Amino acid sequence: MAGEETKGVASILMFLNLCMYAIVCAIGGWAVNDAIERGFVIGPGLVLPAHFSPVFFPMGNAATGFFVIFSLIAGVVGAASILAGINHLRSWNAETLPSAASPALVAWTLTLLAMGNNGSLNNRPDADQSTLVGH
Repeated sequence: MAGEETKGVASILMFLNLCMYAIVCAIGGWAVNDAIERGFVIGPGLVLPAHFSPVFFPMGNAATGFFVIFSLIAGVVGAASILAGINHLRSWNAETLPSAASPALVAWTLTLLAMGNNGSLNNRPDADQSTLVGH
């Protein structure tokens, strides 16, 4: 079949893509865990502050919460798109190409959305955000 020589390159790139999405999920999961542990706690007699945000993160700026959530979504969808890619690598024909390319395109678009959201509410770069984006 034509293109059989590119199968090895595609599998290497897919493995690197899986590693990248696993790292994004791990760092994003750590950020969510840290925000839950250090977040605002409401006791039985306390009320919400006036400017309380449900996407509050005790680190970074105002865009950090949205950035981490979008990064986690993009990481999970990207890792799931690897499954369709593995199915395409196994059969390696034109019939399975659209089913592998569609979730990969969605994951790529979500990754761009997460990166484009970085610092949109404040122009100050943050170390945690720079780690996820790769600056």
